[in-house]
Amino acid sequence: MSFYRLLFCTLALAMGVSAQVKRPEVAPVKPEFNRSMQMVVVITKDWSSVEGRAQMFERKNTSSKWTADGEEFAVVVGRNGLAWAEAPAEDKNAKVKKEGDGNAPAGIFPLTASFGKGSKPNAVELPYTRLEEYTECVDDPRSQFYNRIVHRMQVGNFDWSSSEKMLAVGEQYDLGIFVGYNSYPVEKGRGSCIFLHIWNGPADGTAGCTAMERRVLEGLVAWAIPSKNPYLVQLPADVYEKNRKKWNLPKFR
Repeated sequence: MSFYRLLFCTLALAMGVSAQVKRPEVAPVKPEFNRSMQMVVVITKDWSSVEGRAQMFERKNTSSKWTADGEEFAVVVGRNGLAWAEAPAEDKNAKVKKEGDGNAPAGIFPLTASFGKGSKPNAVELPYTRLEEYTECVDDPRSQFYNRIVHRMQVGNFDWSSSEKMLAVGEQYDLGIFVGYNSYPVEKGRGSCIFLHIWNGPADGTAGCTAMERRVLEGLVAWAIPSKNPYLVQLPADVYEKNRKKWNLPKFR
């Protein structure tokens, strides 16, 4: 083989390999909470409670009142309850969420995308990822893909040692919504892979997600419309009431 032919082949191979390596995406812009027209409110008895109540709310515009959309429904949160996404400045002893702590995040978070095992349901408008054998949510804080859902065979750079193989989880991930916690920006060790998904039972806490009955989740995923900036508000009851007027949240009985 001539020198120039060898050089050409080498360059072509290098370009091919480079084309397969996907770079980390630019951090998305967080939807504005004050422009949200849809809200899912989750309330627990206290910080350590696993069981909670939830309800969907809507409003016509930013100056109108929130109104309930449907009936209350039961949920479960983290097996260790809730922990603040960001500790309030006035509470130096606040429980703050960390990777692997078994707490669901407390605070206000956008609902940005959906996923499931089959084809995208016709009623779903959120961006949808169909789970495959190599679909993983990376929970290794050292990875450049931390707190992202990726396809192992497509990213080109396996820089993680820990991830959630989503298809292997089972029926709980037949359908779900990605909660935009620790996403704007992603901070190492603050927690990852937070979803709304199908529960294992009405008393079984999760690793940090919020879970509910299948029929309820199916309705919620179909209800969430990207143009309405759907949000999750998740707090203990007393904290919710304390901040309700300040954050312009709806009344929750």
